[in-house]
Amino acid sequence: MTASTDTHFGFSTVRLEEKQGMVDDVFHKVAGRYDLMNDLMSGGLHRLWKDDLVNMLNPPRQRPFRHLDVAGGTGDVAFRIVKAGGPDTHVTVLDINGSMLEVGRQRGEERGLAGQLDFVEANAEELPLETGSFDGYTIAFGIRNVPRIDKALAEAYRVLKRGGRFLCLEFSTVDMPGLDKIYDLYSFKLIPPIGRMVTGDAEPYRYLVESIRNFPKPAAFSAMIREAGFAQVSHRSHTGNIVAIHSGWKL
Repeated sequence: MTASTDTHFGFSTVRLEEKQGMVDDVFHKVAGRYDLMNDLMSGGLHRLWKDDLVNMLNPPRQRPFRHLDVAGGTGDVAFRIVKAGGPDTHVTVLDINGSMLEVGRQRGEERGLAGQLDFVEANAEELPLETGSFDGYTIAFGIRNVPRIDKALAEAYRVLKRGGRFLCLEFSTVDMPGLDKIYDLYSFKLIPPIGRMVTGDAEPYRYLVESIRNFPKPAAFSAMIREAGFAQVSHRSHTGNIVAIHSGWKL
């Protein structure tokens, strides 16, 4: 695999310019039942992980707070941020996949939150947003699907204000003896059939499982965050390191 022209799509090697379209196709297929599948795959733990992400963000209740949630089309993280913040909290939900965004728009309207949300269809590598315009940036279970992670991190740094915080919730490398074998068995043998049962298609979930295994380990990803310009970079592991929350500040 050559770094300049090829990349991973799950365990397959594909042309770099082809990956985004392939990822888009995965999420068009699963958009309507994406959050249900998250519940089934994680046993509901994804809710606790996202709650901790928002607790770390700690949006203020007494002053305006402008936030960007990337790859958050269904609104699951954005709704939590609006609820945790004050009346002047506003979240821009950005996703490259229109099907996911439509789910989020509908849910936001049903929750009466439309006035505190806007939805933008765009690529994390090329944000159509002003430099230094956001107080916070989150991306949950999305950055491993970005073909050029370094470009997405650079864009995150660009759009944050000085003093703004970057937070990324992503799958990690299980490091508990015994749990690692159980986790692999569950991931490769059970998740794709569950996906077929719920959505009618196992292939998107086979890709998702494989993409987790190709994502950099916490130390390597932290180094990438530092290279993008962020300071005070750290990460917090959850559930035997099944996931980690990565943090960095634009100082």
